Amino acid sequence: MYDTGYPCRKGMRLPSTANKYDDLRNRLSNLGSALVAYSGGVDSTLLAFTAHAVLGDRCLAVLAISDVHPSAEIDEARATAQNLGLRLHEAESYELTDPRFQSNPPDRCYYCKAELFSLMCTIATSRGITWVLDGTNASDSSEHRPGRKAAAEFGVVSPLLEVGLHKDEIRELSALLGLPTWDKPSGACLATRIPYGTPITDAELERIANAEAAARALGLRQVRVRAHGEVARIEVDVSEMERAFALRDQLSGAVKDAGFSFVAQDLEGYHSRSDDGER
Repeated sequence: MYDTGYPCRKGMRLPSTANKYDDLRNRLSNLGSALVAYSGGVDSTLLAFTAHAVLGDRCLAVLAISDVHPSAEIDEARATAQNLGLRLHEAESYELTDPRFQSNPPDRCYYCKAELFSLMCTIATSRGITWVLDGTNASDSSEHRPGRKAAAEFGVVSPLLEVGLHKDEIRELSALLGLPTWDKPSGACLATRIPYGTPITDAELERIANAEAAARALGLRQVRVRAHGEVARIEVDVSEMERAFALRDQLSGAVKDAGFSFVAQDLEGYHSRSDDGER
């Protein structure tokens, strides 16, 4: 049983977090009806859970099924929605049919999000839902956010951002509410593993997904496999770097089995900015 009301204010690290959550609930209540672009990640899960608690059947969580997202993540998102009792709809998205996205320019996220939000708006309109929401939060402050342009063009609302909730606060709230995603590692579309200018293909996405799945099977949690031709550059969280090196024989073999010829470990470790195309 999950708590659908306010989290316990006692024990909160920051008193303002509870106030922001109050603001979030009020903001969602005032929307009347909402479709949440749901991925099963930390942010969209908190948003979908809270919107469902406030709006009930007037809230629909929509999970996009696409080759740019690993099948394991889709399965996990589906299971999380079921466990939380969310009203879930699944829909196919087709980013790879857009040659602009396939060519992998620096604004590739714009084309990806434009496809996603177009799909979400179509579903919302067909079901008489007024608003489309996404999980952008106040920590998403990178200057390179082409997806935000797409969100603005499609009129997508970002309630977590509006009420000023940062990532650490979202995790704190998720833990207090008992959500299983509270400590889930950050995720990003598989296309972020491919350097700009290198074409995005089904085969490359599958190779990367298989390599990352193999790394996680060894017990590593925060993993990125950056593809540089035949070289796989492995990023893990700084806290896991020594463990990854200790597992280097198994890790190298598993990633090579996924289709790479050479495997290297990035000595700087994983940083979220890497998913924005800065590295």
